[in-house]
Amino acid sequence: MTRFKNLQQFINTHFNTQVATLTAITADASFRRYYRLNYANERFIVMDSDPQKVNNTPYILLNNVFTEHGFLLPHIIASDETQGFFILSDLGCTHLADMLDDVNRVTYYQQLITLSAQWAKTPVSPYMQAYNKDFITFELDIFKQWLVNDFIDLESTLESNTQLQTMWQASCKLLTEVMLVQPTVTMHRDYHSRNIMNSDGQWAIIDYQDTVRGPLCYDLVSLLRDCYFKLPKDELTTLLEFGYGEFTRQNLVANTSFNEFKYWFDLTGLQRHLKAAGIFCRLYLRDGKAGYLDNILPTLDYIIEVAANYPELKALSDWTKNSIVPKVIEKLAKERK
Repeated sequence: MTRFKNLQQFINTHFNTQVATLTAITADASFRRYYRLNYANERFIVMDSDPQKVNNTPYILLNNVFTEHGFLLPHIIASDETQGFFILSDLGCTHLADMLDDVNRVTYYQQLITLSAQWAKTPVSPYMQAYNKDFITFELDIFKQWLVNDFIDLESTLESNTQLQTMWQASCKLLTEVMLVQPTVTMHRDYHSRNIMNSDGQWAIIDYQDTVRGPLCYDLVSLLRDCYFKLPKDELTTLLEFGYGEFTRQNLVANTSFNEFKYWFDLTGLQRHLKAAGIFCRLYLRDGKAGYLDNILPTLDYIIEVAANYPELKALSDWTKNSIVPKVIEKLAKERK
């Protein structure tokens, strides 16, 4: 309660809170909290980002970087960096996630692929961490720790079964190698339907503070194999071909066949979805956020479906399908009672 009072005092230095209204907005997967502020027929976003829990420096500095390169982001109007309070421009309420039934969906995705290519070409900043081997391994371990070990308690099975251990290590090695062989670009890292907004007809990007320098196909996977929405297969194929052509036109990829590009895309997606499935479990177990439980099984389905297409990863597909998914279904049933 003390923190909220401090937040109100911060707002009061910029607005007369007696005539302003503050409405909570559903929190995202991070420790940040958001509010919509209405004042004198204008709307603003207030962000509470406790510096004891979140490093706000990348958010501030990368805001300048991407704004300078022409991207539409929430403008930081005022801030108290010591307390972690920010007043931001309000980009509206319409996310790509709200537009997925639109007849122009494919066109929207094409526009966003072009935008992601432009994002990828943003010059490196000191606050863009390298998405290197250690980083990739750390993210794969999220799946093993939070889903396999903590959520469905299969740690002993994985650790005691030499064949399973070998399969897991070989799969992780392959996924890591494929990610590292790709051209390194500026990578949003969470470029999906809930982090892309349509503001007065323009595409705006939020949640950009975790931007890193990483593999070319990562943001394309985030967009086209979204954990929150599954594109029809024919649309996915069309958009993947468009992405290959767009990245080629923008000189992000050269001397690479479409089949090789698709291999990069598919295996990058496997790493991302393994990590994401683990994060959904972590959000529930550590942070008490049950809203992400429904996303675990669809994310695991991506892994089963894609890995089955490659002989070197079929064992990963089978293990996920026959061992992981039944345990997850059982666990979800218990948690929802």
